[in-house]
Amino acid sequence: MTETGDQATSPRPGEDLDREALQAFLEDALPEAGGILEVSQFPGGASNLTYLVLTEGGEYVLRRPPFGTKATTAHDMGREYRVLEGLWRAFPYCPEPVAVCDDRSVLGEPFFLMRRLRGLILRRDLPPGVSLSAERARDLCRNLVGVHLHLHGVDFLEAGLGDLGKPEGYTARQVAGWGQRFRDARTGDVPDNEGLMDWLGSNQPPEPGRAAIIHNDFKFDNVVLDPHDLSITGVLDWEMATLGDPLMDLGCSLAYWVQGDDPDPLQHLRMMPTHLPGMMTRRQILDCYANGSGLDTGDFRFYYAFGLFRLAVIVQQIYFRFSLDQTRDKRFANFGQLCGLLSGHADAVVRGTRTI
Repeated sequence: MTETGDQATSPRPGEDLDREALQAFLEDALPEAGGILEVSQFPGGASNLTYLVLTEGGEYVLRRPPFGTKATTAHDMGREYRVLEGLWRAFPYCPEPVAVCDDRSVLGEPFFLMRRLRGLILRRDLPPGVSLSAERARDLCRNLVGVHLHLHGVDFLEAGLGDLGKPEGYTARQVAGWGQRFRDARTGDVPDNEGLMDWLGSNQPPEPGRAAIIHNDFKFDNVVLDPHDLSITGVLDWEMATLGDPLMDLGCSLAYWVQGDDPDPLQHLRMMPTHLPGMMTRRQILDCYANGSGLDTGDFRFYYAFGLFRLAVIVQQIYFRFSLDQTRDKRFANFGQLCGLLSGHADAVVRGTRTI
C-alpha cells in the first residue's frame, strides 16, 4: 500500500489468488477496472491477507481471510466492507471501498476491494532514505493522537453505523471473549494466564459515559503517511472496528508502544520505530489523549494490561495455526515466545511491578 518500505511482491507459497476467477468477478462487479495486469501480495500483517491488484483501470487493494481454520467471528470481510462504506465519507482517513464478494466459489473465501492509498507505512525500523528528527517525531505522535481522537469523535449514527456493535457491556464481553479465545488456542509451551484473566475479570472499570467507533488496532503500521511531510493521510485494517469504550481502544494501542527506555525483553517486541528520540512515551501519549478528549483516564492499569493480554491472544492464535501447519509463514515460528513475553509484561502491570 505504500511507495516506500512496503512493496508488494510475489504471493507467498500457498497464498496465490485465482486470477481468472478474480477477473470474471471484476468484469461484473467493477467493470471500470478493466483487465488485470498483475496480482502481488503485501508482506506486512499477520491476520487477513492483503494483495495489490493492478488493472488497466487503476490500482486496488484486495483483502481476504488467511488460509486455514479461523475463529468463527474473525475475518468477516462483509463487515469490514460495511465499516469502510459508512466511514469513508465521515472520516477522511478511511480508504474507499469499491466491491465486495461473499461467494466462496470465486476465491475460496469472501473478499473485498478498496482503492489503493499510496504513501509511507512505518514498520519496525525506518525505511532506507527516511529520516525523522526528534521534533518531527514528536509532531507525528501528536498527529497520531489527533487522528485517534477524530475517529472517536465521529457520529456513528450519522455515519449509518449504529448497529456496528453493542456498547453496553462491551468491556465485560471483551474480557470474557479474549479469555476464551486464549484457552481455545493455548499450546503447552505458553503460560496458562489464569491469574491474569481472573484479575481482568475482577477489576473492570465502570461503564463509560459515551460510546465511540473504535478501531481496535490503531498504530503506526496501520496508518499511511505522506512521504514528503509525514502527515497522516490514511488509516487501514478495519477488521476489528466496533462500537465501545474509547479508552479500551487507547489501551490496545499502547500495548504496541515500546519506548526507548523499556528493558531488553520489551525491545524484542517492538514492531514500530516508537523508540526513536522525540517519540512520546506511553504516559505522554495517554496525557495527550486525555487533554484532547476530556476523559478521565485514571491510573489506566486495567486498559493497558488488557491491551497487552489481547495482543498476547492474537499472536497465540496465529502461533496455534502455525503449530497445526495451517500457515507456512515462517514469521510465525516464534510467536509462542512473543505470547509469553506479552503475558509476562501484562502480569507485571497488574501486580504493579511495571507501570505505563
